[in-house]
Amino acid sequence: MVMAGVFLSGFVINEPAPYELFMVGLIAVWALFGLRLPGAIAPLIVLIVVFNIGGMIAVTQMADLYDAPLYIAVSLFLGFTAIFFAAVIAADHTRYRLAFVGWTCAAVITTILGMAGYFSLFPGAEMFTRFGRATGAFQDPNVFGPFLVLPGMWLVHSLLTGPASRIAWMLPTLLVIVAGLFLSFSRGAWGLFGVSTILLVMALFLQSSSGRFRLRLLVMALVAIGLLALAIVVLLQVPAVSSLFAERAQLVQDYDEGRLGRFARFGIGFLLATEHPLGIGPLVFGRLYGEDTHNIWLKALMDYGWLGFAAWSMLTIWTIAAGFRLLFRARPWQPYLLCAWVVFVGHVALGTVIDIDHWRHYYILLGLVWAAIALEHRWKVASARPLPR
Repeated sequence: MVMAGVFLSGFVINEPAPYELFMVGLIAVWALFGLRLPGAIAPLIVLIVVFNIGGMIAVTQMADLYDAPLYIAVSLFLGFTAIFFAAVIAADHTRYRLAFVGWTCAAVITTILGMAGYFSLFPGAEMFTRFGRATGAFQDPNVFGPFLVLPGMWLVHSLLTGPASRIAWMLPTLLVIVAGLFLSFSRGAWGLFGVSTILLVMALFLQSSSGRFRLRLLVMALVAIGLLALAIVVLLQVPAVSSLFAERAQLVQDYDEGRLGRFARFGIGFLLATEHPLGIGPLVFGRLYGEDTHNIWLKALMDYGWLGFAAWSMLTIWTIAAGFRLLFRARPWQPYLLCAWVVFVGHVALGTVIDIDHWRHYYILLGLVWAAIALEHRWKVASARPLPR
């Protein structure tokens, strides 16, 4: 069920998606039959609740509610999914593998759908594209692309640290995922994959004291870069791919500039936040200025007020700091924590140019990191107990 829940997070064409329906039932059933919340995830629970209380207060500032109550309800539900995944994986660390396998399977299938849509491989496949970009089974290519990064990091980690026998199936799988990420033409996803890969390789390099492993790491990283570059060159031979890549590769797009462009709205929004400490309500900023904030920090201020912003900031900093402290400790779940942590950090950086507060997989990432925090706490408690005579 854990694997199925994570798997369904990769299919969000319509809302409510199968993921929501499945997770509501799963959380309810698990709560009735033994869901235990470890004390170590108390900060996660408290800060998620406070964040959403900020959103509820911001709703009171709206003259017309529109869909604001539903928006806050979705935020609260997604927060509960983070708590759920943290709790069930902390209860049994072998569930990490189930979550990663489910995520990887979803990434491969949704990527194949996105590629089928982009290249029009069958009638009706265009539903898996948007704006000429692959979206897979998502509504937005800018969510589809980042969704693929964690499975990509897991495969990169396995290729760099595992036996050579894994290459036969892991490398093709990785290339499929990278192709889907490339065809999403999401600059944020490209940057996220690059930053996460660099952080992962650096962490592995620092973690090992073996000169032979470090040499292997360097060689395999160079080989992987070469293969990925070759795959991209092959894709660029398609004229439509080449032209869209040239357009999307520009650092600043038309909608970023101008009097009410993305960057100008950042300044407007932060000034507006000084006048409205309780927030202005979910999605109101987009109605006022034509587009949403496209910045998670500004989004927190506008939609959840100063209280929500403080809770979101504290939760983000706490997660990064607590996860980093555990990053190099030899534990059975350390490879999963490492992959989840570097991708989480990348998502935090990505949040400066896009709203991520309703990304389902972001909350799963949050749960994966906090599960390791809870597992470490239990490990310490068990280690401190005296041995029986």
